[in-house]
Amino acid sequence: MFERFFTPPAASSYFLFGPRGTGKSTWLADRYPDALSIDLNDPEEDRYYGARPERLRREVAVHPARRPIVIDEVQRAPGLLPVVHQLIERDKSLRFVLTGSSARKLRRTGVDLLAGRALLTTMHPFMAAELGAAFSLDSALTLGLIPLVVDAAEPEAALRTYAALYVREEVQAEGLVRNVGAFSRFLEAASFSHGAVLNVSNLARECQVERKVAASYLSVLEDLLIGFTLPVFRRRALRKLTSHPKLYLVDAGVFRSLRPRGPLDRDSELAGPALEGLVAQHLRAWIAYTGRRDSLSFWRTRSGSEVDFVLYGESGFYALEVKRSSVVHPRDLSGLRAFAADYPEATPVLLYGGRRTLTNGILCLPYGAFLRCLVPGRPFDGILAAVGA
Repeated sequence: MFERFFTPPAASSYFLFGPRGTGKSTWLADRYPDALSIDLNDPEEDRYYGARPERLRREVAVHPARRPIVIDEVQRAPGLLPVVHQLIERDKSLRFVLTGSSARKLRRTGVDLLAGRALLTTMHPFMAAELGAAFSLDSALTLGLIPLVVDAAEPEAALRTYAALYVREEVQAEGLVRNVGAFSRFLEAASFSHGAVLNVSNLARECQVERKVAASYLSVLEDLLIGFTLPVFRRRALRKLTSHPKLYLVDAGVFRSLRPRGPLDRDSELAGPALEGLVAQHLRAWIAYTGRRDSLSFWRTRSGSEVDFVLYGESGFYALEVKRSSVVHPRDLSGLRAFAADYPEATPVLLYGGRRTLTNGILCLPYGAFLRCLVPGRPFDGILAAVGA
């Protein structure tokens, strides 16, 4: 078992959300071997507590030595949350850990997330630094870093079934959409928008549904944690900017598994978006695990100047551009130069496919070394320094 960077809250109850297969259950079993564990993936447990959520009170009372109380996939029995709330109110020493791969059903049923009495945390796919010497950049770009896939005896087969598992067990079983076939087409169409500025109207045409239906599918995609959007960075904007966010699937391997391929599709067309998505998922995980007030966005003017990622907040102000090329061309730096002209306070960085650190007025770093040095809690300028050393 690889050491994960996720650090739980010291004493309070908490929700642990994350996509399926990111290792939440494995981590909890290792972290809390003496916990009172309720696994709602088990059909019998799901039926038992779904029928009478108040049974949780008796279970907690008859096992006073088993702590904390871990409820896996709590969204399957949302009626348990009011009971958990009452138990915490009556006994402040009780600690609950509630996992889930989606908060959508909890919100749809009108159940609040314990009114702030439990912190919200997330677990992400593996980071390169978590895998250490076992990290392979080529494998990360093709198979991704979902622990369920990484640990599988046949990773390619596990990856092929990953999206189907989500559609069957989350979307179809929970009745999140009316037309599962249309949603499956939406997933394929969304794979063509991975790493690109999002156009919901185009997505709607591709999957043959109305625009409002496509917008609802996008909401489902984000709520199920298998996709996310990045907003446009707008602080003190000096130029006209695009108004649409960027779309990413949660993992580079998931992107490749959903993207249809044929004789006319070249691997080079997938490699660029896969790399950009890999950097995006690492930056999101770094922000979540570091715990500072940082935001991740992108910057694009209506004239076409663009920066892939803008990190802004307590960790500093950085603009990052990602290029696969092993050689830095002047045009690769044009977006960063435009951003630096508008925001001289920012540190522009190019992540590229070469092996040497270059300083061309703009710091150019190998993206493989950058991913390996991205460790939560380490200052971002320290990470850049470590890559450039």
